[in-house]
Amino acid sequence: MVEPTPRPKAPSRRFTPSRRRMGLSLGLGLALAAGISQPALAQRGGGGVTITSYGHSALLIQGGGARVLLNPFQAVGCAAGLAEPRLSADVILASSRLKDEGAPVARGTFLVKPGSYRLAGLKIEGISAPHDRVGGRRFGNATLWRWRQGGLDFAHLGGTAGSLSPSDRVLLGRPDVLIIGVGGGGKVYTGQEAAEVARELQARRVIPVQYTSGKPPANCDQGPVEPFVQAMAGARVRRSGRTITVVPPVGDGTVIELMR
Repeated sequence: MVEPTPRPKAPSRRFTPSRRRMGLSLGLGLALAAGISQPALAQRGGGGVTITSYGHSALLIQGGGARVLLNPFQAVGCAAGLAEPRLSADVILASSRLKDEGAPVARGTFLVKPGSYRLAGLKIEGISAPHDRVGGRRFGNATLWRWRQGGLDFAHLGGTAGSLSPSDRVLLGRPDVLIIGVGGGGKVYTGQEAAEVARELQARRVIPVQYTSGKPPANCDQGPVEPFVQAMAGARVRRSGRTITVVPPVGDGTVIELMR
């Protein structure tokens, strides 16, 4: 496990220059005209990423020359019955060490502590936040993650039920892609709470995770995604399947990507 480097005392929000966005858009157009697919662009390290869901809150994000795996799990609790993501990645970003969101089942540099990191060509910020609604007294703290990959700003809030502080909002910025738990229970946002956070951050693409489909497993306190979708009235909802491609610029409208 890699230890974080000290974070500056007064972090500033980074904005993407419009010229860079124009260049990415032009490069994408030229590549598509040449017959190169969007997934191929992400794999070659250009603008954009491909995202593959393994269920629960485990996502593999490939692009910008890096493979980032989020929240590998053991098939326990609300993840019971799912195939464990036993794969390799350059970086693994876990919300905590709980078995359903930070299990040692995958290969790669495992990050779970808050702090600043530089790995695989990425600058990654981990932010400590309560895992529950009682200041961490029940489940301790979780780590929220922010990084830039494939020309896109990511925020990973896949395992928390705590409210964001003003400094959290500054550190997270305005994400192009927000991964957020929505199923409720003791350590995950409810649909209404997650919708409030998504609107607060003005997220452009939202990938809800940590929810159940059909009858939940025994001892699982999470529910379905529908309350979140209903609370996000006005946002476009896209049922995307297991893999999606996101290419910048993503525009200002909010799109919910349902990946299962």
